[in-house]
Amino acid sequence: MPDPDPSRRVMTTNTNLLLEVMPDDDRAALIKSATRIKLKLGDDIIAPGQMIEVVHFPLSGIISTVNEMADGRSVEAFMVGREGVAGVEATTIPMRSGSRQTIQLDGEALRIDAARVRALTAERPGLRTVLAVYHAGVQRELEQTAACHALHQSERRLAKWLLRCHDRADSDLIKLTQEYMAAMLGSQRTTVNEAAQLLQAQGAVSYSRGKVRVLSREALEAAACECYRKVSDHLPPD
Repeated sequence: MPDPDPSRRVMTTNTNLLLEVMPDDDRAALIKSATRIKLKLGDDIIAPGQMIEVVHFPLSGIISTVNEMADGRSVEAFMVGREGVAGVEATTIPMRSGSRQTIQLDGEALRIDAARVRALTAERPGLRTVLAVYHAGVQRELEQTAACHALHQSERRLAKWLLRCHDRADSDLIKLTQEYMAAMLGSQRTTVNEAAQLLQAQGAVSYSRGKVRVLSREALEAAACECYRKVSDHLPPD
């Protein structure tokens, strides 16, 4: 599937792009087994240590995978919107979650029993290939994110993270508190506040009362670290 226009990567159709690139019969088999559900901000899908019994193909909204430390700190490992599937690691073998999956942005998703997905992938090589390619993309993102957290400045990491949120939102206005952004980035609130002020001064975003408005994609991309461009959307090519 071709990449979205790099100057405007927001995904605005109420569908799941990973499902769209699957062979028609594989997509139909998955949808036949799916239940459409609401994604509500702040709700947890799964906690660390629990078996992944269902997978979610978002149609809108964002699901965040968050790693939590013993001292209470946390950091987002990656996010999933309508470009992918949450719980992909359980689509080939039964797996426990090592992280918490929580709803970052309201939306809807198709929920499918993980055991049913495994049964379908066992008999459908086309479906198995699409999910394997996506899973490999997630792994690349995790590797890049580890380097990003260690090496890049807070302002650049925040710009990258906001771009990835914007890619998956249906609006330029996104509900995000500084506390939440700090938790997702593994940073102090004061650090995020300083980074947000720099982005506002550059005309990239505005921030008021727990809401971020993207004013200029061009300015936000210029402020972001190289990791934004290096991380793919995890979609197989046509």
